[in-house]
Amino acid sequence: MKAIVVTDQAAGTAGMKLVERPRPQAAINEVLVEVHAAGFVNTELDWPSTWTDRTFRDRTPSILGHELAGVITALGYGTTGLSIGQRVFGLTDWYRDGTLAEYVAVEARNLAPLPGSVEFTVGASLPISGLTAWQGLFQNGRLQAGQSVLAHGAAGAVGAIVTQLAREAGAYVIGTGRAADRQKALDFGANEFVDLGNDILEDVVGVDLVFDVIGGDIQKRSAALIRAGGTLVTAVGPTDIRPLEGLTADFVVEADRAQLSEIVQRVRDGRLRTNVGKVSSLDDAVATFNSTERRAGKTVIRVLP
Repeated sequence: MKAIVVTDQAAGTAGMKLVERPRPQAAINEVLVEVHAAGFVNTELDWPSTWTDRTFRDRTPSILGHELAGVITALGYGTTGLSIGQRVFGLTDWYRDGTLAEYVAVEARNLAPLPGSVEFTVGASLPISGLTAWQGLFQNGRLQAGQSVLAHGAAGAVGAIVTQLAREAGAYVIGTGRAADRQKALDFGANEFVDLGNDILEDVVGVDLVFDVIGGDIQKRSAALIRAGGTLVTAVGPTDIRPLEGLTADFVVEADRAQLSEIVQRVRDGRLRTNVGKVSSLDDAVATFNSTERRAGKTVIRVLP
């Protein structure tokens, strides 16, 4: 099968190669999926799990990508709840070969059914962005109706879903981003918008939840905007930043079938729009990832034409 692999961490996206690899086999409680579309985030190249296994041994050449939508072609021993020929989408384990390939072996529990009315490219754009938004807002942020949310990167792949889920939950959403992102953030449901390049972030005061996908100085400044009892939720890694009278929750997104089903149900019903940006073929994926063009939204690779 065709797959995109990396072997050199220092090379970055320039080190990606489209190669032939053996087709994987479905082990116990796994399924083999013919990948129709796959999602990718550039930060994968900074994750230790891309380069080593759980015992810190080198595992390159490793296949990139962790989001997929496709069709099950084989079931491993003991697998239940899924069937051959079923459309599915989901999130693969961080330490295993990924989804930028024609086939991938996945633990069955990491997948959810993909309704026939939802395109594969849309399904592949949902797992990381959708689960990050869901787990950040409801598990870690404990969002309640009537609260306020400062959603950084509100026009991005994660931020757009944060904005929509928060609004659906009855929150008031203040989106942030570049000036060019204002209208898109408002279209996704933000009640108002802060241009991080020109507006004064500190004019926003007393929010219940900050959803951070930026880190650094923006994260530090945002912590000061949280009211007593509020929460700083960050998906960009561990942090020692703490609101004066609130909590900090940093987390790593996890696969969850029930949550995936909740998310895709909203897409099917028209309550949630995913932010798909550039869509490329597997043959053109390496060039896409190495392009200097700014890619708004989620980059999706259409593996099967």
